Amino acid sequence: MLELLAQADQSVDGLKAVGAGLGYGLAAIGPGIGIGIVVASAIEAMARQPEAAGTARTTMFLGIAFTEALALIGFVVFILLNFA
Repeated sequence: MLELLAQADQSVDGLKAVGAGLGYGLAAIGPGIGIGIVVASAIEAMARQPEAAGTARTTMFLGIAFTEALALIGFVVFILLNFA
């Protein structure tokens, strides 16, 4: 009986790791799409108005940083939920 409980505990630990990987993968989809949209919009803005490229580039990098923060938050949350 104790052997079954030990095996079940190991299975739960393995499933937690799989869940953390899946959770982070799903959490990275949204920021990935968001970064793509930010960069595409910045490139379009620079192509339409080249003299404003510096401002568009600065705004693009800020947008990328804020969007990437969402992916990092997702990573931290799933690690804390699964391994804490």
